[in-house]
Amino acid sequence: MGIDQVRQRRLSDGIIERLEAMILEGTLKAGERLPAERALAEQFGVSRPSLREAIQKLVAKGMLVSRQGGGNYVCHKLGSTFSDPLLALLESNPESQRDLLEFRHTLEASCAFYAAQRATEIDREQLKLAMDVLEDCYRRVDSVTREEEGVADANFHLAIAEASHNAVLLHTVRGLFDMLKRNMVVNIGGMHRHSVETRDKLIAQHRQLFQAIVKGQAEQARELASLHITYVQGVLDEARQTVQRTARAQRRNGL
Repeated sequence: MGIDQVRQRRLSDGIIERLEAMILEGTLKAGERLPAERALAEQFGVSRPSLREAIQKLVAKGMLVSRQGGGNYVCHKLGSTFSDPLLALLESNPESQRDLLEFRHTLEASCAFYAAQRATEIDREQLKLAMDVLEDCYRRVDSVTREEEGVADANFHLAIAEASHNAVLLHTVRGLFDMLKRNMVVNIGGMHRHSVETRDKLIAQHRQLFQAIVKGQAEQARELASLHITYVQGVLDEARQTVQRTARAQRRNGL
């Protein structure tokens, strides 16, 4: 009977698995620089040659990028769900903005559901920080910019995705983060033309969603996330209709 020899596992393979797991779980983000080799080797309890071998293999796989004299980075492309030309096309098409809201409807409801089920104490602390920043934007009605509020809004929803502990959901949100952020800026611009009541409603929705996740109320969190996007869609549709009616009235009166 022939018996195959047992292959000794290379130390670098274990390092690769560790780094890939950190990328998958979101600990290492697209474009982020890895710690210096000496520090990373000490953290993993391995030699620098073994670490260097693992990094070279991940570079060959397209997971990492090495810059001469500049360290090692997680590849930027890992954070791109769509190509840059397609992103530009989606953002320039008004119909695609509606499509993105519909996509957010499904995506964020799922993120909220799993976040309520799985959030750790650290996740809840990060959610609280994101919520505090968003509430501060709502308080500074006269001084906050659309861009600042859009970033705060996007970061809150990103924190929910991170708390979901679902790698696919997290990387989808991260891959679309820039487009989601710009979509929120556009949405905020459309909604700011409405009353203070709209802003009060939005912050109340975010607070309720935050509380449901923190309390572990998964079904309620999913429902609140869904209702939030539905509300945003309704307000923006009303804003677009108002603009169209005003334009028609101006044309009729030769203005």
